[in-house]
Amino acid sequence: MAAVAAVEGAPVESVTARDPGKDAAVSDDIRLLGRLLGQVVRDHAGESVYELVEDVRRRAVDARRDGRSPLGQLREALSGQSIQDQLHLIRAFGWLASLANTAEDVHHERRRRYHRHVGSRPQLGSLAASMERLAANGVDGPTIEHLIADLLVVPVITAHPTEVRRQTVLDVLGDVARLLAARSTAADGSVEQHEIDHRLDLHVLTLWQTAVLRLSKLRVADEINEALRYYSASLFEVVPQLERDLEKLVGERWGVTVDATDVVRMGSWIGGDRDGNPFVTADVMRAATTRQSLAALGHHLAAVRRLSIELSMSSRLVTPTEELLELAAASGDDSPFRADEPYRRALRGMYARLYALATDILGETAADLTVPPPAVPRLRYDSVGELAADLAVVQASLRSHGSDVLAVELVEPVRRAVVTFGANLCGLDMRQNASIHQQVIAELLGVTGDCVDYLDLDEDARVAVLSRELSSPRLLRSPFATYGELTSKELDVLAAAAEAIERFGPGAIPHYVISGAESVSDVLEVAVLLREVGLVRPDQDPPSTVDIVPLFETIEDLRHGDRVLAELLDHPFYGRVVAGRSGRQEVMVGYSDSNTDGGYLSAKWALYAPQQRLVAAATSRGVRLRLFHGRGGTVGRGGGPAYEAILAQPPGSVDGQLRITEQGEMVAAKYAQPSSARRNLEILLAATLEASAGVHDDLGDDEALFAASMTSLAEHALGAYRSLVYDEPHFADFFAAITPIREISSLNVGSRPASRTGSGRIQDLRAIPWVFGWTQCRLMLPGWYGCGTAFQAFASGDDDAAALLRRMHQRWPFFRTVIANMGMVLAKADIGIGSLYAEALVPDAVTRKRIMDRIVAEHELTATWNARITGSDDPLAGNPTLARSIRNRYPYLDPLHVMQVDLLRRRRAGDDDELIGRGIQLTLNAIATGLRNSG
Repeated sequence: MAAVAAVEGAPVESVTARDPGKDAAVSDDIRLLGRLLGQVVRDHAGESVYELVEDVRRRAVDARRDGRSPLGQLREALSGQSIQDQLHLIRAFGWLASLANTAEDVHHERRRRYHRHVGSRPQLGSLAASMERLAANGVDGPTIEHLIADLLVVPVITAHPTEVRRQTVLDVLGDVARLLAARSTAADGSVEQHEIDHRLDLHVLTLWQTAVLRLSKLRVADEINEALRYYSASLFEVVPQLERDLEKLVGERWGVTVDATDVVRMGSWIGGDRDGNPFVTADVMRAATTRQSLAALGHHLAAVRRLSIELSMSSRLVTPTEELLELAAASGDDSPFRADEPYRRALRGMYARLYALATDILGETAADLTVPPPAVPRLRYDSVGELAADLAVVQASLRSHGSDVLAVELVEPVRRAVVTFGANLCGLDMRQNASIHQQVIAELLGVTGDCVDYLDLDEDARVAVLSRELSSPRLLRSPFATYGELTSKELDVLAAAAEAIERFGPGAIPHYVISGAESVSDVLEVAVLLREVGLVRPDQDPPSTVDIVPLFETIEDLRHGDRVLAELLDHPFYGRVVAGRSGRQEVMVGYSDSNTDGGYLSAKWALYAPQQRLVAAATSRGVRLRLFHGRGGTVGRGGGPAYEAILAQPPGSVDGQLRITEQGEMVAAKYAQPSSARRNLEILLAATLEASAGVHDDLGDDEALFAASMTSLAEHALGAYRSLVYDEPHFADFFAAITPIREISSLNVGSRPASRTGSGRIQDLRAIPWVFGWTQCRLMLPGWYGCGTAFQAFASGDDDAAALLRRMHQRWPFFRTVIANMGMVLAKADIGIGSLYAEALVPDAVTRKRIMDRIVAEHELTATWNARITGSDDPLAGNPTLARSIRNRYPYLDPLHVMQVDLLRRRRAGDDDELIGRGIQLTLNAIATGLRNSG
């Protein structure tokens, strides 16, 4: 392997072809890390293991370089190896994958800095590039002011179990990334470079001696704490900086002043998402909101304390404003040593008032805050908004005596962070399945005697019952009645939500998401339940404290979503709810379940076309629609480059505001470092601005033709996909055999179960393990199956239809993104590796051949049509960064696949050796890391 072999040569060069241009630096970094890892393996696992690793590495690299499959040679080299040696191999190749990924990330940021340094045109996806595009498309000053005033981007961090790496590992890899970045500016052979190399060596050794696998599954509390790390790691710093840069770019381009404070807010599902997770309870929700508030208030206190040290100006040298002097006088700080330092006195008073607010909000938890204030009169802010106002006074005073730069560089980031993160840090969404709400409502109504057969009612009757309830403020729950465990638990969670809103403000829990929403009654049921805890008050205006958000997930639900939304908005009570929420209704669209339900191409269209109808239904009723996109990390779950994805949304569907989930392994990839967090948030802002301005929407006369063509393609793709996945009688057994789905469920990567019911049916499996399984065996079926059949049925033998597909690819951002993401999956898929899994793990030869023949044929057909549509045989022709990454890393995944197949075969044959199980889990981790995808 590259990482171990550099002592004996430079094997990475044989994979990367030693690109003499812009990619030489990343090759050098990977070789360096490889040399360090190789020496660690030699020192700590022994010469024989090192030689074995090197032999396996050489076979894989040489075969891939020559265009041959290395699998046969690898099976020969690895057959008969002891389980102890296999574990060393798995760990070595797994660490190489992680280190290579880190080098790739560092290089990507290095190239961005280089382009900025040499004065290149702004890169696509940057705010600077978007400003150019908007101006070039005729956007004027008043229009940009309106766009910024309405702009809101909310990334929502979820705890789906797809991050296979431990936080400990992520922290060490973060240190490696920072050292590589520093090394790129150190002189060759310098003392500084040698010191960096030494520290890199220490980190690589640390990784080798760190356990990759968790000893136990994460608890929800662990997931909450891990998510909070990203705020101190990047978000507290990056968000205020990005907002200020946006204001500056707008001012430079249009000469107007805009306020971009709070255009980025963070959201979370961790501790509020109960759908299928029995471990999310009322106490867990309390812990989540409290921990979030502690993080926010702790940050604000530390920032204000830092300002009280930094702003040491003397009134003997400057003349502060009267307002600043009033803050200083009211601080209670009478130290003679600060008598002439009004800023320090003012800020010490502000710190004391904030600390008093924090202790009132947090109670006993306030003991975990930073240093308490000195003994001063107990003053208290009523809200963090008062702190933001006082910080504005500090800024104005600094500007009054020529210290503008201090106001901008020191105080402004603190004020913005206070406004953006408030006392609650982020908005914690509640989520539960509609079927649970139905059961709870049925029991509540049954106990009162008002409706003992609620579950037997049709939709119209349910709506009538719920409407009657919502016409009254009376409560259903009686303190004298006894309720079942489900009802009691759900009502307790809602009570905890009401407590959190009372303590931390309405931003603490701003949304209630209903998964499995199919009807108006599904939404009204939640309104009735929220009434039980005072979050809906039918006799008040506005009647609701939270947004109620239906989530349309399956293809069938998406098709009828506009009808449900129209009926909902026409409902008298719910119309009042929307009017009281600024006339905006949020609807969530789910990418994962729709893909599992109908396959890649049909799911994409099932999401696109309904969004247009949802917008029309809302607009015709004078309501603005905000879409919440439930995208996963992989293409099979809605993943892919975010900039292109947002611009590919239907015209009018991105109306100034956007919420989007950040899931699993993508959270660390995007937010663990300030540079990556900046890039990701900038992309979301830039794309949302462009899409809201509508500068890419005009398809002219082609719009109707393209839509009709996609409808036909989606129908063909749906038929092909469902014919295999749902109509093939032995497909579920085939999936369970060829993928490590059973073993994935034992991997300690998240708190939520892999299946909703525990059955073996595909429709009951969560989308995450469904995609994870196909990723491990490298067939990647959720990202392409059915596409080839659809293109063939649409355009085979019809040159005009084939030309139409090419024109759709050239002109239509939606279709171009669909094809680009499909090509990305095709490049990652490997039929040879998938066949290896099938031959070794699927026992029924007849079933194996029948299903694999269909998969292979569809893959070939899809690849053929991808080339015809794009004009290139290379599915990554438009993505050279990923192509380089694949060349760097994929030869080192081959041995991992061979070993995983062997270990799975042995385990399923009855070998219960603990080391076999450990080896399987290590391969799951290493392959997911190497592919940069799990679920």
